[in-house]
Amino acid sequence: MRRLILAVLASCASAPLLAQAAPSPAKPAQANAPFVRAEAHAAVEELAKQLEERFVFPDAAKAYAARLRSQLAAGAYSNFASAKAFAEAVTADLQAVHKDGHLKMGLVPKDAPAGAPGKKGPPPGFKFISKAGWIADGVAYIRFEAFPGNEETLAELRSFIDSHKQAKSLIIDLRGNHGGGLAEMDVLFPAIFDKPATLVMMDTRIAAEKGSEDDEPEPTLKELPGPEGVVRRAHTVTPAAKRGSLATAKVYVLTSKQTVSAGEHFSLSLKRTRRATLIGETTRGAGHYGGVVKLGDTGYAAFIPVGRTFDPDTGEGWEGTGVKPDIAVPADKALDEALKLAGVEKSGEVALAQLK
Repeated sequence: MRRLILAVLASCASAPLLAQAAPSPAKPAQANAPFVRAEAHAAVEELAKQLEERFVFPDAAKAYAARLRSQLAAGAYSNFASAKAFAEAVTADLQAVHKDGHLKMGLVPKDAPAGAPGKKGPPPGFKFISKAGWIADGVAYIRFEAFPGNEETLAELRSFIDSHKQAKSLIIDLRGNHGGGLAEMDVLFPAIFDKPATLVMMDTRIAAEKGSEDDEPEPTLKELPGPEGVVRRAHTVTPAAKRGSLATAKVYVLTSKQTVSAGEHFSLSLKRTRRATLIGETTRGAGHYGGVVKLGDTGYAAFIPVGRTFDPDTGEGWEGTGVKPDIAVPADKALDEALKLAGVEKSGEVALAQLK
């Protein structure tokens, strides 16, 4: 299931999952590709089919497919200056039917793998946990650039938890978080909760799950009755059997406009359970997860959102609106505010410079 929870990870991800917010499938080599009518028409037909089966909202999926087929029959997709211009026109038509910030058609090499065209790895030396340690007496700090779910990052996180069990306050910095999966949350949350909790809900189209590379459900995801054609799960946490004072420590989560996807899932989980105080800016608003689907051998691909995460109390997600902080301050002042609430009389800049 973690493969259905991925977020952006932009160009820094080595992670395996589907993405919540899509970089364009296009690469520089395809940017000036010529428009070929037969390929374009085949791509539209395949996209209509994929949307009907996979798009997060079934009713919107039918409307998308109907629009594409109507435009195709009317000859609207017959002449374009380039393949890129055609892909942009299709994207615009889809957005006119039902706006979704992630749904997009783009170009992809014809020989790209069918599962994840355009996926990139992290640059050399990239650290997903960029800073961690004692930022002040009794105050632990950790900054996640993304949640890749790889063993190196998970081992580093476990070591951090073990070394900071007696923290009185914990500051989790997600201001530059590019998203990812649930693995890091499922390691950290049991250490900071002192009782079981339901975090958020997740709805995924059944057809998308059938195409996933990872069919094993995670133990933290509990399946529940849901709408027809949709798999509904609750993301839950069970406290660790052995835990220190982190389970009752004050927790502060720092957010910004650049906090996206799984970073927003993390933020909402701790906000709605009142386990943390969110400080900073409203997050970006990438609430639908999905992946890049290659549209046959046409040279086109599309990012299709296949699921959404939402607050079980309200039924609302954060797509397009973001997760609002409890304390709104400019992102560059969020650490100062968290330190103040933790009783530390020093600026964030000074504290980071003295990070132990």
